[in-house]
Amino acid sequence: MYKELLQKIGERKAKIGIIGQGYVGLPLSVELAKQGFKVTGFEVDKSKVSDINKGKSYIGDVTESDMKELVKSGRLDATSDFKTLSKADIIIICVPTPLRKSKDPDVSYILAAAKNVKETLRKGQLIILESTTYPGTTKELMLPILEETKFKAGGDFFVAFSPERIDPSNKKFGIQNTPKVVGGICPRCTELAAAVYGSFTNVQKVSSTQAAEMVKLLENTFRAVNIALVNEVALMCDKLKLNVWEIIDAAATKPFGFMPFYPGPGIGGHCIPLDPHYLSWKLKTLNFYSRFIELAGEMNSKMPEYVVSKVIEALNDKAKALKGSKIIVLGAAYKKNVADVRESPALDVINLLITKGAKVSYYDPYIPSIKDCVCGQSLRSEKNLNGLKKYDAVVVVTDHTDIDYKKVLKESKIVIDTRNAFKNNKSGKIVRI
Repeated sequence: MYKELLQKIGERKAKIGIIGQGYVGLPLSVELAKQGFKVTGFEVDKSKVSDINKGKSYIGDVTESDMKELVKSGRLDATSDFKTLSKADIIIICVPTPLRKSKDPDVSYILAAAKNVKETLRKGQLIILESTTYPGTTKELMLPILEETKFKAGGDFFVAFSPERIDPSNKKFGIQNTPKVVGGICPRCTELAAAVYGSFTNVQKVSSTQAAEMVKLLENTFRAVNIALVNEVALMCDKLKLNVWEIIDAAATKPFGFMPFYPGPGIGGHCIPLDPHYLSWKLKTLNFYSRFIELAGEMNSKMPEYVVSKVIEALNDKAKALKGSKIIVLGAAYKKNVADVRESPALDVINLLITKGAKVSYYDPYIPSIKDCVCGQSLRSEKNLNGLKKYDAVVVVTDHTDIDYKKVLKESKIVIDTRNAFKNNKSGKIVRI
């Protein structure tokens, strides 16, 4: 079965099913279909299924021209019928792994996907988990569910883990030129998974699924800790009356031993705010306390409050109180040029401003509305930036590239810039973090 599946992968005759068609699953489906595989996306959201089958893209990094061509050729389709998973030779799981309010990993989506696979599991299939999770999930949680079928992994079917490395809106590094890490529960599992991903990018094999799971957590813990460090440096520079952006840019001229990270209003997205806590939770079960992870989380979570404090100071310098002031927040997405508000610090900034009595509006061309604000209602994005003169302060939280910053500066009374959107501009209107 191993040699047969390996040959089918090499000849692009293997059928692939990908569970979850979000920011990870859809780009992966499209790329594998481009490489000549027949790919079916499995998705509980029927609107996404409909969009895929019409060749319509709802992910910014996936073009509709690619989608339409692949759907028309028959190499890409989607379904909500999980019973047809049996037709796939390779099943890749790309489902969400959020955190509960207690900071414990919520692996319910992984477990649900594993149970769906189990219901139709047949000999010779390769199952790959891509969802970010703590070391041991693939082997300790997913594998036992699959082996309830009485099939044995490594012989009857194959299991591997390969962490997703999607960075939405990144124009330099995409799915084709970002290497994939692969670890299987046995060498043959690793080789099969490596053959799948090797069809479109370089592959780094590791010794086990646990090692591959740990790689992802190291990558994002590295980023979370360094962002926390530079956020604290920003607070230091504020006390010292120094420009943190100038300091970082100067330090970045060193060609060795330094990597620039930049401060901001907090961290967001589906990775950096969450992934380190998977590792921290796992280590607590082993009686090990990860001080760096906990401290980084504490530091990064304080940044929205710091941003609001800068707004209060800026208004105070103009003899105005925050309460009753009209504030517009520019950007609600967690990073520039994406339509994603998951864990966005902008939501915290907006809610803190509302709580303190400000009259808050926002503008984001990617995010038409924000639900469940502390005011008890949804907010809708302003249609344009023509009314900036009526606001007492503008807060740049997400520095989308298609915002006219010259217009913003010209028509604003005060600008609190959390992203260095006005780099090198020395206007007295600008307050930087």
